[in-house]
Amino acid sequence: MEGKDTEKAPQVHCKEPSIPSPTESSQTFDLECEYHDPKLPPVDGGIHAWLFLAACFVVEGTVWGFAACFGVFQNYYRNDPAFQGSHAIAAIGTCAMGMAYLLSPIVMAILIALPRLQRWASSIAFVVLSLSLALSSFSTSVTHLILSQGIAYGTAGCFAYAPSILFMPDWFVKKKSLAFGIVWSGSGLTGIIFPLILQSLLDTYGWQTTLRICSVAIFLLAAPFMLFHKPRVPRRTTNLHQLDLSFHRNRTYLIYQAGNIIQSLGFFLPQIFLPSYAGLLGAKGLEASSTITVFNISNMFGCILIGWLADRYHVTKCILISTVGAIFSTFLLWGMSVHLAPLYLFSIVYGCTGGSFSSSWAATSSEVGKSHPSADVSMVFAFMETGRGIGNVISGPLSEALLKTRLWEGQAWGAYGTEYGILVVLTGVTGLLGGVSVVARALRWI
Repeated sequence: MEGKDTEKAPQVHCKEPSIPSPTESSQTFDLECEYHDPKLPPVDGGIHAWLFLAACFVVEGTVWGFAACFGVFQNYYRNDPAFQGSHAIAAIGTCAMGMAYLLSPIVMAILIALPRLQRWASSIAFVVLSLSLALSSFSTSVTHLILSQGIAYGTAGCFAYAPSILFMPDWFVKKKSLAFGIVWSGSGLTGIIFPLILQSLLDTYGWQTTLRICSVAIFLLAAPFMLFHKPRVPRRTTNLHQLDLSFHRNRTYLIYQAGNIIQSLGFFLPQIFLPSYAGLLGAKGLEASSTITVFNISNMFGCILIGWLADRYHVTKCILISTVGAIFSTFLLWGMSVHLAPLYLFSIVYGCTGGSFSSSWAATSSEVGKSHPSADVSMVFAFMETGRGIGNVISGPLSEALLKTRLWEGQAWGAYGTEYGILVVLTGVTGLLGGVSVVARALRWI
């Protein structure tokens, strides 16, 4: 009878953990069982995994793509009689991007503490996001726009994309960095398309109607994909161990985060000032703005390439590529450019290398997890987002203050001899120091 029961017992399709360590618990074994469970959709491939990735791509493209195109609205607001003369218009875009970056750990902690909310967070967030744009169309002051198109949009956007970070390890294990690289390229694609559409809408219908159209369009674009923006295994229980933040004392994390924040201080400057510098060289209209278009196209391919490499080589090798590309392109191509051709070449090289630094975050989070086993990779990733947000918030006022110094203007050659010379140097130096983890690994600090 006992033998008969044993014969009928179902086999457990589990794989032994490949490199067990003393710090691993039964939870690690459970995860191995989950990854190799034939009753669940496969990881790293299959229709379900790719549909999830497509949903993440759309979320990234709509949330970040629209926020990154605020410059189009900014130019229009400055010339609108209702807002003309206001010095706070730039704060709208800063709040949208800043809130989406800086709130990442808080939003991640909320979703971890409330696991049943995770599946619906993106859907609810897109409703709020669309409503914030619709309400912003009724604004009568810049303060109203800051609250709606800035803070409300950024907060909802953070809730919309946070599940992508949380669910990605469910669906992609060996190809996780590549998957994130594909997702990040979504904002590069929309960064090419959205400015053209928004400019056309603003010229034809004005800012109020444009915001209402965007409100409906973003919701309709994202809604079908929300069906696939879900975890591989539904979450029902709270795992408070994921909220352990003791990794902030870990040397590996501190070194990677320091490089991330420093690199972010200069990362946004080319995207903001390239059209202006192109105008200084004689470019007008589309010719000047196409420097950003070229940057976004290159950034798409760069994110995918760095992500692919991060799955195969140590993350510091990928950071080295990003660092060398950023240094070379900034100091030589942008700094020495007196014609448009080298400036376009800078957009290509910097967009492909320095612009794809964030594709290393997944591998960086895994490295921190190896060094500090109690760290949850999703929380580490969220704090890397916050590090980028710190750079985003500081770089705006810092660049404006440096521009007023007009250091080296008329005293040097190329871009160095213009008012933008100090920004070229800042971009190059932050790109160089962003590679601190490469040196740290060579010295065996990490």
